[in-house]
Amino acid sequence: MNGIIIAASRNRHKIEEIGAITEKFGMKIVSRDDAGLPRTEIEEDGETFEENSLKKAREIMELSGQITIADDSGLMVESLGGAPGVFSARFAGEDCSDEKNNEKLLSLLENIPYKERRAKFVSVITMVWPDGEILSARGECKGHIIDAPAGENGFGYDPLFVPEGYQRTFAQMTQEEKNRISHRAKALKELERLLSERN
Repeated sequence: MNGIIIAASRNRHKIEEIGAITEKFGMKIVSRDDAGLPRTEIEEDGETFEENSLKKAREIMELSGQITIADDSGLMVESLGGAPGVFSARFAGEDCSDEKNNEKLLSLLENIPYKERRAKFVSVITMVWPDGEILSARGECKGHIIDAPAGENGFGYDPLFVPEGYQRTFAQMTQEEKNRISHRAKALKELERLLSERN
């Protein structure tokens, strides 16, 4: 199954992570910028990570005419009814910073005890082929939200999220540690399984 895959993401780190899996199947991943595609913004207006991931993959596939892969991910907090969910990146408003998102999350959880601050990170990775074939892989990492940021690594909600079975936040872990247990790592493992079944 040799060929080029276009990544809907512009995040180099995400592209490298996904590329490490797809190259096992003879597929080289290329960013949409490196592929020379126009810098169009895709409106993420889906109600689920699956909808947004599929929309991003499909729109870039239609622009490029090649196999495309997209990822949509975020944090879901049980006591907030699954929020911020698909709004994770813009929880405190459009173009807000990670700090503002974290501040809003902490303010909403202010009087909620730790044991009731259950949360999970979710990642959905979708591959779309020009002939209409679709593969969708979901990964989840469960944990809790602490009451103040801790750690310098990672991004987004990483300084507030302690995965199950650990005493440290994602932001206190090395990239290698986080990559072994993260939601994206699990989605990639599922994608690898789906690709191996397909071959």
